[in-house]
Amino acid sequence: MLRAIRPALVLLALLTALTGAVYPLLVTGIANLLFHDKAHGSLVVASAGPLGSELVGQNFTRPGDFWSRPSAVQYDAKSSGASNMGPLHEGLHEAVAARIAMLQSADPEAKLPVPADLVLASGSGLDPHISPEAARYQARRVAQARGVPTAEVLALIEVHTEGRTLGILGEPRVNVLRLNRALEGLRPSR
Repeated sequence: MLRAIRPALVLLALLTALTGAVYPLLVTGIANLLFHDKAHGSLVVASAGPLGSELVGQNFTRPGDFWSRPSAVQYDAKSSGASNMGPLHEGLHEAVAARIAMLQSADPEAKLPVPADLVLASGSGLDPHISPEAARYQARRVAQARGVPTAEVLALIEVHTEGRTLGILGEPRVNVLRLNRALEGLRPSR
């Protein structure tokens, strides 16, 4: 009987070592060599330490920062998910109305319509991007809070607008963390 079981146990040990150790170490090593930044979470690090990841949305609330999309999971990367509220759900209507009122009170003179991605959470609740329209909607508020010309902020938005992936996939987008980091380089006008 041992003669029948032995090849199965040897094969089990060999496949366990191959798929449980060798393959993951090989893939991790290749990822570290070829895509080091992405393999380590695309962290943005300053002299004080990590500021966040370019891959995970964050809750920016200062008037001088661009604000991210709302998050159904309060930007908690451990619990990605949506609210599951459909278009007829009363709670969704109330949340959207409250978000629109908050955006309008932050910049009462804004004339553009409020972009949907500033009032609706993404499917994951962790989207690090907003549309260029959402960034332009916030440009005046950010410029006033930082004491810089709106034209400079709009130019910064254009520089940080990413195109479609491979020219055809997705929509143009702006990474909020990168854009807020770039704002630090603008000097207030005197």
